[in-house]
Amino acid sequence: MLLHICCGPCSTHVVNLLQEEFALTGYFYNPNIAPAEEFARRRAALEEYARSAALTVIHPSYLPSEWLSRIAGLEQEPEGGARCLVCFRMRLERAAAQARADGYAYFATTLSVGQRKCARTINSIGRELADHYGVQFYEADFKKQHGFTRSVELSKVLGLYRQGYCGCIYSKDVRRGPVGSEGTCE
Repeated sequence: MLLHICCGPCSTHVVNLLQEEFALTGYFYNPNIAPAEEFARRRAALEEYARSAALTVIHPSYLPSEWLSRIAGLEQEPEGGARCLVCFRMRLERAAAQARADGYAYFATTLSVGQRKCARTINSIGRELADHYGVQFYEADFKKQHGFTRSVELSKVLGLYRQGYCGCIYSKDVRRGPVGSEGTCE
């Protein structure tokens, strides 16, 4: 399985779960993360965790201009709105294409472990891309059964850098409460 990873802390719980069932390779494709220093910190945290989890991670080039061109016109969208949908699709599509090119049977994403991420939306995008690329998508809501809390705990135990925002420059100053333990979508 090729696992799209949004960050090291979110990957902890998800990798632990999926390694019980799959041989995993991580895929750190996140051109949305800004600024570049933040991207480097998140990548370093993932690498630190990957060493402890014996996880190989593929790192495509960091090209934020690709993301900025895709979300052009959506800069004023609220967190969780149309801009986020474009961002999810962009990252999952790249993972699906990579999974197909490298011969993986499955692809998945850590995105649904995020307390503010709508798993129903992420899974819908994943299913659509699975049909298009001919690779199975592993549907999950990794925040369920305390998955988000577990990822926070594991990050603390491992001493991983944990960011305070989703990743893009537009989410940096947004602070909202969780959407609910079951991933309620607004």
